[in-house]
Amino acid sequence: MMEPAVLCLLLLSAACSAEVLFQNERLTVSTDSGGRLSFDYTNTDGSVALHSWTDAALGSEVELCDAQDSALCLQWGQEQKLTLLFTDDTCDHYTWPPYSTTGRWETCFDQGDLHWYGGPEQKVQHWPFEKLNFTEYSYVTKEKDSMAVVESYWLLSNGMYIYVDINVPLFLNQGNGSFCLVAENADPYPPTRQTLHLGYYVCRGEDAKQAHLQAVQKFLWKPSAVPDERMVRHPIWSTWARYKRDIDENIVSTFAEEILRNGFNNSQLEIDDFWETCYGSLSINTTKFPDMKNLTDSLKQKGFRVTMWVHPFVNFDCEPYFSEALAAGHLVLNTDGDPSTHWWNGDGGHVDFTKSEAFRAWFDRLHALQAAAGIDSFKFDAGETSWLPQLPVLSVKEDVNPNQFTSMYAEWAYEEFRDMVEVRVGYRTQHVPVFVRMLDKDSKWSFQNGLPTLVTTLLQMNMVGYPFVLPDMVGGNGYNDDVLTKELFIRWLQANVFMPAIQFSFVPWDFDNETVEISRRYTALHAQYADAILAAMRRAVSEGAPVNPPIWWVDPADTVAQTIDSEYLLGEDTLVAPVLREGAVNRDIYLPRGSWRDEANPDHPVIQGPTWLYSYPAPLDTLPYFTRGPGLSTWCEDALTHLASES
Repeated sequence: MMEPAVLCLLLLSAACSAEVLFQNERLTVSTDSGGRLSFDYTNTDGSVALHSWTDAALGSEVELCDAQDSALCLQWGQEQKLTLLFTDDTCDHYTWPPYSTTGRWETCFDQGDLHWYGGPEQKVQHWPFEKLNFTEYSYVTKEKDSMAVVESYWLLSNGMYIYVDINVPLFLNQGNGSFCLVAENADPYPPTRQTLHLGYYVCRGEDAKQAHLQAVQKFLWKPSAVPDERMVRHPIWSTWARYKRDIDENIVSTFAEEILRNGFNNSQLEIDDFWETCYGSLSINTTKFPDMKNLTDSLKQKGFRVTMWVHPFVNFDCEPYFSEALAAGHLVLNTDGDPSTHWWNGDGGHVDFTKSEAFRAWFDRLHALQAAAGIDSFKFDAGETSWLPQLPVLSVKEDVNPNQFTSMYAEWAYEEFRDMVEVRVGYRTQHVPVFVRMLDKDSKWSFQNGLPTLVTTLLQMNMVGYPFVLPDMVGGNGYNDDVLTKELFIRWLQANVFMPAIQFSFVPWDFDNETVEISRRYTALHAQYADAILAAMRRAVSEGAPVNPPIWWVDPADTVAQTIDSEYLLGEDTLVAPVLREGAVNRDIYLPRGSWRDEANPDHPVIQGPTWLYSYPAPLDTLPYFTRGPGLSTWCEDALTHLASES
């Protein structure tokens, strides 16, 4: 047992008020007047860095229990126990064992004046994270709220972070200045669980930047390689938003001709929904595509690579494929033995990627399709757990967390088709070197899944360890009554320029010649910066650094930069401040510490940060962006400041 600096009481009544149970140089464990355990992490000056508490009323005497070295164990009642393991100089691990399998644990954190980053992808992606509200919110990948990328990781602006164990049936509560982790054996988690516990780490770095890099090394993993380089340098062209399901051989050929005729390059042309005979057949509809191989050969002669949209569903009316998959045991069943699920293209079953024989059969059919049709790679859609028949019975080592299904789907997609793959889901798959696509955006100006969320979703994905972001299509998807205007299209493209890839479906020549000219210019600017983007991607592989971090990354202590949600960085030396408001021809821009060269201004003035640029002029053809000059790194600025103070 470790020797704490102070261990006041070996036996303590729950009625005590603010009594210290344990204290060392960084943590104080106490009880409050309600008999709850509370935890205070302290700064070097003695101030509170983070305050948390548990909803477990002690209700009886608290005593020390047996614990290994470097651990504190407190127990009250028969089964109620906290084990706190001091794993190293930076992290503490909390484990709350169960009352029973039907119990509930909740631990809350006071958000105070801190800013929080990380958490899940959301449809209304406000930034920082504390702007969002959750009530008993299940923490699994799901269609609702566009929650396709999920990591149980939260980074705080003061350099602390929280990481929750994989086997926790996790729910979130957030609002009124508190953030709560809840563990409960309830839907959508498996009913076969035998135990309940809430386990999580509380860790600390020198600042938020160093804390995140530490978290990548300890928990989040780094990408193992850089994905396909051509997808970085040149645009992806997709049939989806422009044509939806109304595609055929003539439409795809004409689309390719238009791209070339208007002077645009490409990384690939993606044939999206609906090319199958029926959903799940993985067979070409020869009425729409009489000779797919001839089509793809023709496209390749024109300089295109060709990819194809695929999904993991087999519809009921897609026979004999549904009956064969069901009989072979290749579909996910729920606890009642029913394979039925509903998705956006009908009703059917879902291929079970947790069964080796099921995914092997499915991928073998994809490989056969690839060879016969001349397809270079695939866009893998769906993968969220909510598409499975509920509650799903999965073949995983620990029937604990349905998010493991999402992980296996993304991992197998890469293992089979390598670096040209794109997926839209992520859970503990940061190591997989593929593009992760933002979920479908709406053609709107608002935070209701519109243009502003292109930036905030980029930041969210980077700050949970997914730096190879594929932004959704320029201009959004044009769903429902959304009207994509020329202005929204251009501002969307500008916002996208310094992200890892550009994806078109709606096209600039559907507007006017000015839109074509502006689009050519910004597509060329993206290609011009492709080497810098690739360099940032290689740093993500070697160091775990985000490709597009928030602007506080260059000065983590800057409290203004910590709240900026409409700007982003490429690496550490390019700051991008796109116009995201309809009708705006200027915007306020915040530059953090550093010497920044104004690249949009023809005179290229150098501006010293931190500073605000109010009403910076940005007419429709202008994207404000800035680069830090050589030799102007933060440590160098600190040295100059120190020398000035000495003179």
